[in-house]
Amino acid sequence: MSDPYPPVSFHFKVEFNGISSQDKDVQFQSVSGLSVDIETEEFAEGGENRFKHKLPVRSKFPNLILKRGMVTNSELIKWCQSAIENFQFEPVDLTVKLLNEKHEPLVTWNVVHAYPVKWDIAELNAEESKVTIETIELAYNYFRLV
Repeated sequence: MSDPYPPVSFHFKVEFNGISSQDKDVQFQSVSGLSVDIETEEFAEGGENRFKHKLPVRSKFPNLILKRGMVTNSELIKWCQSAIENFQFEPVDLTVKLLNEKHEPLVTWNVVHAYPVKWDIAELNAEESKVTIETIELAYNYFRLV
């Protein structure tokens, strides 16, 4: 029987295939970039001046952006460092799982062929008492909804 309420968006985890399954490498503050656009091409038909036909060309996926409190001694960050510092890219597949109250997956997105393109540490500011946030940006080919 399906739940009558929409799922909450704050209970999720991200698993990287072959990198790490430690709790600190699957828990994130936010995930964005799970969207897709269809690029179109306009085609003018001879004699038809009222409109142009729009034809679908390909799917376009934005970068996946993951945010979390900064983690030290992380296998995920070592993977990012290898790509950024040594220019050694090892694409991996990952899954984003939206969880229910029993920690079971409600919805799963399989992200294919992801690799890091940006790593960012939030501003360090002695005048504020905040957690240091790191942002990992990943390019990927596509995702599938499971």
